[in-house]
Amino acid sequence: MKVIISGGGTAGHINPGLAIASHLSAEHQADILFIGTEKGMENRLIPKAGWPIKHIEVSGLIRKLTFKNFTVIKQFITAISKAKKIIKEFQPDVVIGTGGYVCAPVLFAAHSLKIPTLIHEQNVIPGVTVKLAAKFSDCICISFADTTKFLKPAYAEKCVLTGNPIRGEMLEGNYIEARKQLGLDDRPFVVAFGGSLGAARLNDAVIDFLNTEKTNGFQFMLGTGQRYYDEVKEKIKTNNPSVYIEPYINQMDLVMTAADLVIGRSGALTISELCALGKPSILIPSPNVAHDHQTVNAKSMENAGCSVMIPDSELTGKRLYDAITEIIGDSDRMSVMAGKAKTIAITNGAERICDEAIARIKKK
Repeated sequence: MKVIISGGGTAGHINPGLAIASHLSAEHQADILFIGTEKGMENRLIPKAGWPIKHIEVSGLIRKLTFKNFTVIKQFITAISKAKKIIKEFQPDVVIGTGGYVCAPVLFAAHSLKIPTLIHEQNVIPGVTVKLAAKFSDCICISFADTTKFLKPAYAEKCVLTGNPIRGEMLEGNYIEARKQLGLDDRPFVVAFGGSLGAARLNDAVIDFLNTEKTNGFQFMLGTGQRYYDEVKEKIKTNNPSVYIEPYINQMDLVMTAADLVIGRSGALTISELCALGKPSILIPSPNVAHDHQTVNAKSMENAGCSVMIPDSELTGKRLYDAITEIIGDSDRMSVMAGKAKTIAITNGAERICDEAIARIKKK
């Protein structure tokens, strides 16, 4: 079996593709090829994970009236042609999109060549790419049942609830062994990251509390995002040797497994991983997303009792520090939060998506 997977831009679109690839390869001996852009994070993360990748050039539409969109449309048409060439050379049995504008021309090209297509939506509210690609996708794999409410009835009929795919290494880790590998001691380990690209407000809040509050009671790691790393390193003045600042957390599976408390945005993939691992969390929804869907995600987690939500507009160093110390200072509360996260987890999303892909191949 040969499979093309396309998705990119941010880790939220790339990691599901990696999880699907791993499952298809391990369980079905599939030959995998990724299609992405040279500029997106996929060009670094996918080869790092050991998968081959081919490139097309495509950009997202600018959401206002501008002549630049004519260039984007022209680029999209060229990308379809390039994708068709790659598809004809590789001859996949199925093509899977995991979001980001790069997957739209790939799915369109595959559909025009009569190859089965699937697209996966990570969030409750589908993004522009999924809405665009729904017409030429044979199956829309969704992570939340409510997603069907935001699609045309004809497209909603194609939806299958699969949950978000989570990489096997994220599920197979051992808390004690992960902490040993990272050289951690018995104090609580708190991990903070603002998504794959980083978040300036979260970084600023962390800088503030690390510079003004006593943090010897816990170990702390911050993933700043590559573009903010130098600035954050320069501003942080703490002498605590148990504070680790990284531009990007490459061993996220190991770090998340070892964590006692996770701080981050409330993207759907992050939510799914927190639940699968049973990790208490502090969530700061990004205000820069369509339909404010991260606030919906964070509120649902807070209502379930597994997270504390802090609105981005209310985030300060003191507010964050107080939330951290309140949670890690109460072991019973942490245990309850962890248990409640586990109860709402879907851990076999990759398997479900792969089953749908195989079913579409058999129908062909």
